[in-house]
Amino acid sequence: MSLWKLYWVFAQMGAVCFGGGYAMLSLVQRVIVEEHGWTTEEELMDYYAIGQCTPGVIAVNVSTFIGHKLRGVPGAIAASLGFISPSILIITVIAAFLESFASNVYVAHALAGIRVCVCVLIFNSALALGKKAVKTPIAWGIFLVTVFLAFFTEVPTVAIVLGAGIVGYILYLMGGTKK
Repeated sequence: MSLWKLYWVFAQMGAVCFGGGYAMLSLVQRVIVEEHGWTTEEELMDYYAIGQCTPGVIAVNVSTFIGHKLRGVPGAIAASLGFISPSILIITVIAAFLESFASNVYVAHALAGIRVCVCVLIFNSALALGKKAVKTPIAWGIFLVTVFLAFFTEVPTVAIVLGAGIVGYILYLMGGTKK
């Protein structure tokens, strides 16, 4: 696979992904796992978990991880640049015409519709990943505790993710979980 193909696939996804990393879950899963077979669903979930804990935009982090897996450092650079190129282009155009965009009622309504769609995409992705990730009683326990902590406490998300990873690893070492 060429670096150009890697760049182009991620540029196409970057052009249509609105709403950040979670909104792109289903698209990346379909394109990267199902269409191209570049990674497995389990690896993709691992990339999302690591992307959540590392600095930066989750979507770009995941692109970097996949690109690195496929072609090393040049692949990481190609995938990352591919994913951010459409956003840079769009933001540059919008910035040039910000005054007219900001007051345009049609643009405001379109963005309101996109926000609703992004919420549905995030929900759909969470359901799809949850069905594949939460299979054992221990996984259900970790899931329920993390949902509680995320929704009903002020514990930072990064701490919740790291804590869940540590608990999962400890349980694995104790022989309580399977990969």
